[in-house]
Amino acid sequence: MSRKLVAYFSATGTTRRAAAALAEAAGADLYEIRPAAPYTAADLKWTDKNARSTAESRDDAARPALADTKADIAGHDVIFLGFPIWWYTAPKIIRTFLESYDFSGKKVVLFATSGGSSLGNTRRDLAPYCPGAVLTDGKMFRGREAADSLRRWADSF
Repeated sequence: MSRKLVAYFSATGTTRRAAAALAEAAGADLYEIRPAAPYTAADLKWTDKNARSTAESRDDAARPALADTKADIAGHDVIFLGFPIWWYTAPKIIRTFLESYDFSGKKVVLFATSGGSSLGNTRRDLAPYCPGAVLTDGKMFRGREAADSLRRWADSF
């Protein structure tokens, strides 16, 4: 078993492709964070103030339910945690995921996909939800990454 895990949430497939490339380059296991109620195109329409994703972003208590909690966090030392950037931070389902497991003693490396945003304050936003973990900013994926570049980056953790 790999001591590295790539856990990711992807609403449209962009983060899924980045996570798969990272897992392959790092020789890491791969786990998809899936919502119990999948997001529809209408849920993701960021210009609609009533869309599900917009409403969740405004509600600090929002915790979208997970489809399962079968990630093998205990069997890994380094967890690369990936997600799209929504409203300058991680989607609320990432908080649900972090609160569902014990990350004590683990290194959690954030990576994200976005057309133009950065990780910004995401590490600060997520730190309270994984006490005891070493949480670090990682990488923004904005397209295809070269396998050699990903391997070198992943090996640094």
